Amino acid sequence: MMKKVFSLLLALSLLLGLFLPIALADEEDNITDPGYWYVYTENGKTLNVRETPGGKKVGSLKYGTRIHVDAFTDETWALIIYRYDNGYGMGDYAAFVNRRFLSRKKPPARNAATTTPAAVVSSDDPLTAMNKEFQSAKKVENPYKAILRPARVSSWVNLHWGPSTSTEVMANYKANTAVLVLEELDNWFQVEEPETGNVGFVMKRFVSE
Repeated sequence: MMKKVFSLLLALSLLLGLFLPIALADEEDNITDPGYWYVYTENGKTLNVRETPGGKKVGSLKYGTRIHVDAFTDETWALIIYRYDNGYGMGDYAAFVNRRFLSRKKPPARNAATTTPAAVVSSDDPLTAMNKEFQSAKKVENPYKAILRPARVSSWVNLHWGPSTSTEVMANYKANTAVLVLEELDNWFQVEEPETGNVGFVMKRFVSE
């Protein structure tokens, strides 16, 4: 009888040993340890480097760039040492990046077909593409509730002031945030976030009705 119990306990410990690393891997991006991280933007674009948290842009990092994070100052910003080249010389100084675009794992390679969101796939310039989006707007007679679904559960959905990724990001929201849909465009929704009253545009592919 004791041998059977021992065998069962051994089997359970082996199973836990197999599944525990997988569970921990899912939480990798949520840890706040300094070290090497990778730039992982949802649309394959560059990541802005700022002088202070949310402050002036001083440079950018390409998708997939491996960087060293010296500290996470809060839930939003990561402190890095940024190397600049302004044409007159090179140097290093402390700067900040948004941690939601960082991943412990090296991101998959992106090609031209996946780095450009559907909303801006066009031979026209961004302004012309945005004008076309505005012209396609259809008012929703009865605004309805929808849920934001980012590409990754641990990521965010950006709220832009206009229907283009070239426009400024007004706010960003975690998965399962509820919004009211006010207008429908070809590739975007105009929405309102009830708690803050923010009104802006989110890409349709990140909205679940």
